[in-house]
Amino acid sequence: MKKIVLILLMAVGWFIYKPVTAQVSVNINIGAQPVWGPVGYNYVEYYYMPDIEAYYYVPSRQFIYLTNGRWIFATTLPYRYRSYNIYSGYKVVINEPRPYLRFGAHKIKYAKYKGNNGRQVIIKNSNNPKYYVVKGHPKYKSGGGKKVAAPGKKNTSTVKANGGSKGNSGGKGKGKG
Repeated sequence: MKKIVLILLMAVGWFIYKPVTAQVSVNINIGAQPVWGPVGYNYVEYYYMPDIEAYYYVPSRQFIYLTNGRWIFATTLPYRYRSYNIYSGYKVVINEPRPYLRFGAHKIKYAKYKGNNGRQVIIKNSNNPKYYVVKGHPKYKSGGGKKVAAPGKKNTSTVKANGGSKGNSGGKGKGKG
């Protein structure tokens, strides 16, 4: 009888004791960030550039800017921004889907950062080894992390300011239309 009680107690104890399992999700895309991006972020989805009122989508390496009421997605900035220095211009990190659809709010909220040129330390100028995986960094170590493919030919598409799309979607990825 003692054996049955002991086995029963052990079985109950085994069911009561459950190892604690924790799931931790960590998003890191340091190696995908451009060398002109500000330091201090392990994950960046979008940059907003108040000086030119444009966005940059890190996963597809595309600039997003407004032209004639449509959002344009392109791998380069248009000619009208030729004098803008992307290395010294202030960038605001925005990690939300399709932030350009909230452009009006961002324009007002981040207007105070216009003209704050050179007030951010950028990845290219960082001595933190975690940024050595960013292609283009002076101390870039090709074996130190995920390699980032060079951007392909210029790929443009348009999105109406109200969110509708027209033309080439610019490939896969969220934040396009």
